[in-house]
Amino acid sequence: MSVDLLETLPLPQRLALSYAPASARPATLALLALDTRLAGVVLGGGEPMLAQIKLAWWRDRLGEASDRWPKGEPLLAALHESVGDRSGLVALVDGWESLLAEQPDKHEWEEFAAGRVALWDVLASKLGVDVKDVAGPARTWALADLAMGMAPGSERAAITSAEQALERQSPRLPRALRPLAVLHALARRALSGERAALLDGPGAMLLAMRVGISGC
Repeated sequence: MSVDLLETLPLPQRLALSYAPASARPATLALLALDTRLAGVVLGGGEPMLAQIKLAWWRDRLGEASDRWPKGEPLLAALHESVGDRSGLVALVDGWESLLAEQPDKHEWEEFAAGRVALWDVLASKLGVDVKDVAGPARTWALADLAMGMAPGSERAAITSAEQALERQSPRLPRALRPLAVLHALARRALSGERAALLDGPGAMLLAMRVGISGC
């Protein structure tokens, strides 16, 4: 597992990854690292047009055969070695690009969430597990994470309220997807308690440990 890629992950993702089975860690790391790279492109504060160019580059790479990829990019190498069919990840790029809209609203938030659902669908397919329970937890994590990255205000409140209103039950995910179970649990806690971050102290760490070990 690449230490360099691991160090790029935000702390919640890095913590969640630590509970992945050894066989699932390379693919999980590669996909979370891709999500983190795209987040940096969109949320890095640069010009939207430049961000769109960078996203288009990633969209093109994910849509072509990996033998055409440029050499020397650790993230591309990790995706090539551990992920298999990557065509579904184009939706992840599209989801991040939707946030470049001048005033993102419910439509863009849902497209963003759908992109992150696609990330976990790709991982589930790669690991040979059922994808049927992936969408709900992945969507909750996506929207909670998006909301936690915003300053308090009406936009953050709207995202939080929209996700809380669904009141879905937590499915028990396969062991191979334990990182998603951890992120989902942290997301539900953050939304229900109107917290400032997914990892906001000892309570969050204990929850992550419990779900990471037991799955629920």
